[in-house]
Amino acid sequence: MHCFVCAGRTALNSFLAAAKPPRAAHLQLFFETRAAFLRFSRAMSAKRAELKRKGGSSRAEGGVVRKKLKTGEDGGGRESGWLELEVAELRAQNTACKMDTKRVRFLSDTQKVKQGCGGVLYWMARDQRVQDNWALIYAQQLALAEQLPLHICFCLVPQYLDAAYRQYAFMIRGLQEVAKECKSLDIQFHLLRGEPELTLPGFVKSWDMGAVVTDFNPLRLPLQWADNVKKGLPADIPFMQVDAHNVVPCWEASPKLEYGARTIRGKITKLLSDFLTEFPLVDAHPHASSKTAKPVDWEEVLDSLKVDRSVGEVDWARPGTSAGMAMLESFIQQRLRLFATERNNPNSTAVSQLSPWIHAGQLSAQRVVKEVQRWGKNARESVASFTEELVVRRELADNFCFYNKNYDSIAGAYDWAKNTLKSHAKDKRPYVYTREQLENGRTHDQLWNAAQRQLLLEGKMHGFLRMYWAKKILEWTSSPEEALSIAIYLNDHYSLDGCDPNGYVGCMWSICGIHDQGWAERPVFGKVRYMNYAGCKRKFDVSQFERRYAVKTA
Repeated sequence: MHCFVCAGRTALNSFLAAAKPPRAAHLQLFFETRAAFLRFSRAMSAKRAELKRKGGSSRAEGGVVRKKLKTGEDGGGRESGWLELEVAELRAQNTACKMDTKRVRFLSDTQKVKQGCGGVLYWMARDQRVQDNWALIYAQQLALAEQLPLHICFCLVPQYLDAAYRQYAFMIRGLQEVAKECKSLDIQFHLLRGEPELTLPGFVKSWDMGAVVTDFNPLRLPLQWADNVKKGLPADIPFMQVDAHNVVPCWEASPKLEYGARTIRGKITKLLSDFLTEFPLVDAHPHASSKTAKPVDWEEVLDSLKVDRSVGEVDWARPGTSAGMAMLESFIQQRLRLFATERNNPNSTAVSQLSPWIHAGQLSAQRVVKEVQRWGKNARESVASFTEELVVRRELADNFCFYNKNYDSIAGAYDWAKNTLKSHAKDKRPYVYTREQLENGRTHDQLWNAAQRQLLLEGKMHGFLRMYWAKKILEWTSSPEEALSIAIYLNDHYSLDGCDPNGYVGCMWSICGIHDQGWAERPVFGKVRYMNYAGCKRKFDVSQFERRYAVKTA
């Protein structure tokens, strides 16, 4: 770190030495550049001091210099927090990095920032983080170009789909971290309460914002919010959307609904060299606002929620970007090497566990894949498998939800699947359970019950079991429509990564054969792929998983 700071000073001095005698604009640039560097230097010094207090300084106890980790090593044996510090250095080295404007699409006819305005606004929605956020990077670049203050707002709606207190608390505690970081960067953070179309246009007018940037979510409700906000904004305010969630922007990966992974994989892979880049630093903002945001009482916000509080927070997943980076660090060090061979075993600790942070936008998927590729060179098969899931499969889900407005309905299935499900809709079911019975894990199948209890208790379910779980709901309910409705409700209500394109596509794959093909015809399922208990026993130790989540009896 010391070497990097010295290199930074050298670069700054070279810049100043080479500069022509400054005019007023050049002088201002000089002071802004110098101030930005000094702020970064102080921040890095503070970070080093913090790590030293935690036992993570650049020198080990006794004055022995710690070995610098080489790219490709997994970081084993290093002090906790090493990855976050490595990433901070990377960002600082890329302050001049430009974002690809193909990530941006204009939702308004107007494209120029309103002159003489009070600032630029980033409406944060899906991507709830400061660093590694292309939407915020773009908003700051706009503000810097116009020498304007930068503001961030988040619209907290009273109810979002079937989300419960568990998901709301995870989100709000993460936003609290965002607000704290914004304050340190001289960026105003505003928490607006209510539907975006009812709160955001008025906020833009009262604070005299000259441009609005937002992030991208392919789901129906967020797209409606963006459309309604556009209608409420003044005609002279540009409104831009940035895909900060996908590595390859959804509209760049494909202009149409893709049939499956095999049809989108090549399109995404071809564009990775353009979009899988390093992020520049979101730095302290040099143009201060004349007004400050209203302070947020975060505990009052949590107390005011009118959602289902019986679905409580979980212990294993701490909210916020820092906690997400810590989970990524542990994945790289401890579990990545097992991913290729053990990821489909629910008893193994091979999976990343990152989905809550990626879903909530507290971690960037692009950052995750870059760090996995950087430190996983000794686990190439695992890196390839993980990249396929995190990039190709996850972005295929966004493609499905963006281009198929019936992404959560039988109407959104392929014709072959709709026809086969319809022809078998009246087949006799071996068991028929109500939503309440399924919700409480009260079926004859102890493996299914254990998977459901994992969802209830931990807010997650192993990926392999999610497929089995949803397919059995199809087998044990009165119709495909009811099965899909129950599966989506349970996932959205209990899972930390619920209300997500991945969840809808997972349910649609299991029940409607989306991104799959027809199989041998059988009762209830028709030609939709079948899974059974015996098949699970061939894959992993079913009894071990059942014991782990068995109901405790007195």
